[in-house]
Amino acid sequence: MELPEAHMKIFITGATGVLGKRLVKGLSGPGHTVTCMTRSARGEETVRSVGGVPSRAALFDKDALLKDIEGSDVVIHAATSIPVKKRLKPEDFRLNDRIRREGTEIVTDCALEAGARKLIFQDVVWVSRPEDGSFYDEGSPVVPLPAVQSGIDGEKIVLGAGEKHGMVATVLRCGFFYGSDTAPTRQKGTGLKKRTFPIIGDGEALWSLIHIDDAASAFVTAALEDLPGIWHVVDDMPVRTGDFLNYFAGRIGAPPPYRFPVWLARFLAGGSSVGFFTASNNTSGAQLKSASGWSPKYPTYREGIPQVVRDWKAEGFI
Repeated sequence: MELPEAHMKIFITGATGVLGKRLVKGLSGPGHTVTCMTRSARGEETVRSVGGVPSRAALFDKDALLKDIEGSDVVIHAATSIPVKKRLKPEDFRLNDRIRREGTEIVTDCALEAGARKLIFQDVVWVSRPEDGSFYDEGSPVVPLPAVQSGIDGEKIVLGAGEKHGMVATVLRCGFFYGSDTAPTRQKGTGLKKRTFPIIGDGEALWSLIHIDDAASAFVTAALEDLPGIWHVVDDMPVRTGDFLNYFAGRIGAPPPYRFPVWLARFLAGGSSVGFFTASNNTSGAQLKSASGWSPKYPTYREGIPQVVRDWKAEGFI
């Protein structure tokens, strides 16, 4: 484990998102200079509010991006554009795919030209999820499905640059984010209260979750320590979908969710969305925990969901 440098310059894409804001706060707090790509005046205000230095640049404008990355010790590429529609189509992911491919190439080139020592890339654990639902880890082969191919391509770009140029290249594959301010969690909460978010099928599929605060702390750890390679960022216990949704409903005072057969859910929500929610993601963050100073503050959903509910009650969301 490497000790943190006294002072670093860190550049972050995706700094105004729910994950990014936490990264800025976590890295600027110890006194590092955190420069953040923004696209609007509102984004600049957001960055300043959490201790960052805003940089008005577009991800696909290499010249502008390079000026702001110049002199950075660490570059974190956390920009995404994940659609939140209930019924998803392949074209809904076009911008996200462009960010993961073209955007990653540009960020990587800029990091190399700027002399950055470390590049960190955000991806998802299900890029290597086996079709049979069995356990998998960082050494499992990727499964090149259309929905995750751009992430796989982004990983290759970053890891390839690390291997070729000696940069510390880190890929953090995250599990299902949840948190009081994440759109999917709020959708689940609202849906459970209205009984419009059902358990699909038998509810036995496993989800590997990660509280958004713990995901952010993993990125902070990777920025401060040298962690080359691929790491899974999930909590300590995969949970069955039925158990999770029943527990969540109980914590917010909602009735138990309905159960929908898979065929009916596919008719109502589309095959891709249903396939995503009924596939098992059975993995572990043990390798990251053993190799670094990171461990989740919320080791399971039973600690994390109550924190979400407390936040929601404080803001009047539920």
